[in-house]
Amino acid sequence: MLHVDMDSFYASGAERDDPSLKGKAVVVGAGVRGVVLSANYLARTFGIHAAMPVGRAQRLAPHAIFITPEHARYGEISEHIMEIFRSYTPHVEPISLDEAFLDVTGSRRLLGTGRQIATAIRAKVEEQEGITCSVGIAPSKFIAKLASSRCKPNGMLEIPTDRILNFLHPLPVSAIWGVGAKTNEALERLGLRTVADVANTPRATLI
Repeated sequence: MLHVDMDSFYASGAERDDPSLKGKAVVVGAGVRGVVLSANYLARTFGIHAAMPVGRAQRLAPHAIFITPEHARYGEISEHIMEIFRSYTPHVEPISLDEAFLDVTGSRRLLGTGRQIATAIRAKVEEQEGITCSVGIAPSKFIAKLASSRCKPNGMLEIPTDRILNFLHPLPVSAIWGVGAKTNEALERLGLRTVADVANTPRATLI
């Protein structure tokens, strides 16, 4: 399984359409009362992140360039990207405009290993769409998604079966897909701060 995730998709799309934005802090979000849809990695160094109120983001980085979202344009770029994915495998499961799972099991005989396929996809997305993506490669969707989040931006991380536990156990419990803020707090109150802590706790205790 591959999990392919665009890097700061909306901000990257804006930079692609307006090259003068390259090298500048770019934030996509409308109105002082609106929320940040995306911030490029330079803007994030000032503490700006998605879902933050635009007014707060403007106070953190008044010099940043704030751009009104163009949803139709993002949808168009997303469709181009999904077409690239489908050229490597028919088994594409979009999660949102900017990320998808790809089952490349049946593609390996013709196209090479998962890593080779991921490398080709990353190169084609950058060449054709002018934006970068990060790819997690693993035996399952869950591990592939965790892997992609650990190699951003513009990276690739493969977790083979015999390395899954070594990869998972040091991670904070908040890294587990589905563990939100409240569950994280509950686990930490029990002293369960890493995946290893949870794995080493009896099932009955967890229940």
